[in-house]
Amino acid sequence: MIVRRIDELHDTDREVEASTWVSRRFLLARDGMGFSMHDTLLYAGTETEMEYKHHVEAVYCIEGEGEIQLLPDGPSYPIRPGTLYALDGNERHVLRAKSQLRMVCVFNPPVTGTEVHGPDGAYPPMQAEGDR
Repeated sequence: MIVRRIDELHDTDREVEASTWVSRRFLLARDGMGFSMHDTLLYAGTETEMEYKHHVEAVYCIEGEGEIQLLPDGPSYPIRPGTLYALDGNERHVLRAKSQLRMVCVFNPPVTGTEVHGPDGAYPPMQAEGDR
């Protein structure tokens, strides 16, 4: 059994920060669950462009207001508490945080823990066990 509290993740390798967000990663590839699960804060007034070329992601909003837009010119959808969206087709998108957004994110395959978005907005593909 795995039991973790969010306050145990602060200032560890399970807390990863970028210019527009901070992600506290409860479950990672090394936990052996087959997916990773993160509690992510997107800072108010920011935009984050992403495209998960090597992962699918489901995101559930528990705090804040924002919107997700498919790129380059796709539709936009409002995000508020109780909204779930799933990127099941590796869609390029932008997430706009009108206020601080708190999101629970699940990735498959799981991330290893240190990933941040590259210049193309993607996380790198998961490496084989021996390559970590």
